[in-house]
Amino acid sequence: MAALLRAVLRLRGQGPAAWGRPRHGLWCCSGQEHHKRWVGSTSPTSKEKPPGTETEKFQMVYRFDAIRSFGYVSRLKVAQTALTVVALPPGLYWYSQGVLTFNSLCLMSGIAGFALVMLCWMSYFFQRLVGLLYVNESGTVLRVAHLTFWGWRQDTYCPVADVIPLTETGDRPQEVFMRIKQYSGKKTFYLTLRYGRILDRERFTQVFGMLDRCR
Repeated sequence: MAALLRAVLRLRGQGPAAWGRPRHGLWCCSGQEHHKRWVGSTSPTSKEKPPGTETEKFQMVYRFDAIRSFGYVSRLKVAQTALTVVALPPGLYWYSQGVLTFNSLCLMSGIAGFALVMLCWMSYFFQRLVGLLYVNESGTVLRVAHLTFWGWRQDTYCPVADVIPLTETGDRPQEVFMRIKQYSGKKTFYLTLRYGRILDRERFTQVFGMLDRCR
């Protein structure tokens, strides 16, 4: 998966020299914070905000610009897998009619099976890859923007008190991916500090701890 990340970033022209440049057109802000949307997609799906935060604004603290490209890859993979699986019934019919050989049918079945396995593997990771991180004004709720199975944006809310500091996960900032884990054992997310950007280091540190202590 790290190799896929590097390949997508190369296609986007995001080499080391480009990481420090601001990017536009991924998730943009139009007016107030609640108008943020993912450009090129439908409105993001979102789980309900925790009680007491309905009127609070959320400050963006982290951004991974290539997440939009991963959304395209995810949707492309779903379409490719669907086409591969749909081709199986006609293949069985042609085999029964003697048009296809048994080896050709096995090849088609193998390709469809491999496509399904790859889709499950890639989807599992893409749904946990962090695109944006927000923290509310009171610093009690973390909002994680990530991908759905279909490659669209979804926002998940996590209590900051339930987030395990990065200093306790055993991951290092130099690694390609670091885990965002919760004490409650709910979904684990992955963020990349090597290719992503921390926009508000103070708020980020309040949630995840001091990065220089991640050894």
